[in-house]
Amino acid sequence: MKLPIIAYGDSVLRKKGTEITKDYPELNNLIENMFETMYGAHGVGLAAPQIGLSIRLFVVDATSFAEDEPALNDFKKTFINAKIIEESGNKWSFNEGCLSIPDIREDIDRHESLTISYYDENWKHYEETYKGLAARIIQHEYDHIEGKLFVDKLSPLRKAMLNNKLSSISKGIVKVEYKMKFPALKKGRR
Repeated sequence: MKLPIIAYGDSVLRKKGTEITKDYPELNNLIENMFETMYGAHGVGLAAPQIGLSIRLFVVDATSFAEDEPALNDFKKTFINAKIIEESGNKWSFNEGCLSIPDIREDIDRHESLTISYYDENWKHYEETYKGLAARIIQHEYDHIEGKLFVDKLSPLRKAMLNNKLSSISKGIVKVEYKMKFPALKKGRR
């Protein structure tokens, strides 16, 4: 089931997510719905805060970047209770967007590599290192469970220049092809 995506300005996007346990209600359905929601919005990642849940859960599917990085062929993963252990390597810039902040794309600097500890949907524990676009997508989604957004990485001047656009998004003055909930509107809007 496709879920509405929470728009910029909602306080849930600023909360640090809490860890969950194996018996989290309907976890498998939630993960399935998150993937369906992400695909329906043409995204490559989606974090639980983006659907209104302040928990440490995000999903990614970087397969669409496999042409640029063949290692991303079938790169589809679920991250539960993730913790970044280390970010390393040079920072590099890449044009990022976010399903919660539609119509804004900006060049964001991130480390080229990261080591992360997490559980998958079967509660198998991993500690893995990722590089390139995989690392970038994971870092972006990880920021969501930490209550951070990609626009926080912009210079104060650049963010000030985007302030009207960001305000419009929070008020629902934006066209999207997927369901969203806007903090300034009581019932949400499509």
